Amino acid sequence: MNLKRKLEDSLPFYNSLVKPVHLFRAVVAGVKCKFPARGLKVIGVTGTNGKTSTCFYIWKMLNESHRKAGIMTTVAWGVKDLEPELNHMTTVDSRTLNERIRKIKEAGAEYLVLEVTSHAMEQFRTLGVPIEVAVFTNLTHEHLDYHKTMERYARAKAKLFRKAKFGVVNADDKWAQTFIKASQEYITYGIKNGKLRAKEVKLGVEGSKYTVYDMNRKEEMVKIQTRIPGEFNVYNSLAAVGVGRRLGLEEEEIKRGIEALEGVEGRMTRVDEGQAFTVIVDYAHTPDALEKVFKAMPEVKGRVIAVHGGAGRRDESTREERGRILGRNADVVVITEDDSRDEDPEEIAEDFVRGAEKAGKKLGKDLVVDLNREEAIRGAIRLAKRGDLVLILGKGHEKTILRKEGAEPFEDIKVVRKWLKKR
Repeated sequence: MNLKRKLEDSLPFYNSLVKPVHLFRAVVAGVKCKFPARGLKVIGVTGTNGKTSTCFYIWKMLNESHRKAGIMTTVAWGVKDLEPELNHMTTVDSRTLNERIRKIKEAGAEYLVLEVTSHAMEQFRTLGVPIEVAVFTNLTHEHLDYHKTMERYARAKAKLFRKAKFGVVNADDKWAQTFIKASQEYITYGIKNGKLRAKEVKLGVEGSKYTVYDMNRKEEMVKIQTRIPGEFNVYNSLAAVGVGRRLGLEEEEIKRGIEALEGVEGRMTRVDEGQAFTVIVDYAHTPDALEKVFKAMPEVKGRVIAVHGGAGRRDESTREERGRILGRNADVVVITEDDSRDEDPEEIAEDFVRGAEKAGKKLGKDLVVDLNREEAIRGAIRLAKRGDLVLILGKGHEKTILRKEGAEPFEDIKVVRKWLKKR
């Protein structure tokens, strides 16, 4: 791993250089496992944010309508009793991917809901996986350390749509046309635009209500009530409506399935141990995702206390911007560690501090740096008073933290519960 990182640092063309290696590994994995995805109807979901929740909406909808579906996401994989995803990867390597698909198929699944990244498309990880439906959620600044430009990032994700028989595209995203052009057939969705349109949207603390309209026929299709808050979950669930319609589900089956999803671990997860303030754990780690989390928050009587940090060996160009977003939206900002890997956590934190200070925060007053993530969470909980909102952002569902020494067990939700109970 250290050799790989040295090569990445010294060879700007490293990613292109190793593409044949990825292709070879993908071919070997597919042949060895006899291309297990054949015969499955695979729904591939891609985008910067919202992929995991969209996958779970689709998976829940299919199973609730008695169509046996497996799922593979950043959070978990399996068919019924899901296994947690311990790797810090969204789409796993081609060998693991094929082995898991084989297990899912052997368990009797007819469908597979697969979360697909731009890295996976560039590295041939889904080679031999036929895509029935491709879903595009949105595209915002991320992974430019790998792709270099937004155009390349978009093209990498659009490869999924060139493989697919049908595309479901977020028409409200400025990159929508890239995915529409890559689709053989498609349907669009959105709140402002799209053939499937969410209207009469009512956002609430416990979820959202909206009515789906078919804009081709200009008529009401179905009323939906999600159990997960945030406008972004209107989009995520609406994408699932598009998939359900393509797969021939009845409107009542679509409605029942979406409304059955109670939540996704580490995605707007409320942690309640009887305290007089609110604590939410979320995976948000991009500028767009952070903005959406703050926008989704209910009106807070007290202060907003946000804990966040940046991962090492990941797009460092967003760090200062994320610091600014935290500084603008939170009353108290706590900068801490994330998966620092072999980067210096202090240097990572400096970028966040710079951004928060530009937003008006002052070290020692309403800006704190604590590079021990557990202590940072503990400090935020001790600081919270009645009516406050504490946001623990960046790692969500993850079960380990990656430091220079390697992976160590760490779960934000468990740490929060621990200190809430002690308090």
